[in-house]
Amino acid sequence: MVFTWLQLAIFLFLIGGLLFAGGPLILSAIIAPRAKGGDIGMPYECGMKPHGRAWNQFGISYYVYALLFLAFDVDVLYLFPVSVWYPHANGVEAFIEVAGFLSILALAIIYFWKKGVFTWPRKIS
Repeated sequence: MVFTWLQLAIFLFLIGGLLFAGGPLILSAIIAPRAKGGDIGMPYECGMKPHGRAWNQFGISYYVYALLFLAFDVDVLYLFPVSVWYPHANGVEAFIEVAGFLSILALAIIYFWKKGVFTWPRKIS
């Protein structure tokens, strides 16, 4: 099999990309200092030693709100290109598509509301 210049360039860039991505990982595994014990396994809380059960201080509500924010934030980002192209669209098709997209978002919000995701617990257990 004979390689052309394009195939050789693609192969070299593939090897270079793999070295660029995997090189620091392999290099850090080889030359990184290894320390066990002490404060290495402790959770980090602003540079102070944690009090009590530091692994169980945060409830799942924080993470659920963060994930919901990211999901709806990314969905709303799809509306920006639509709003730019909307004046150039012909007919009612663009309006029906945008209304369908927004109705799916509204149904998701109603579903999460009915499931009680937006109610904040008084005490995190």
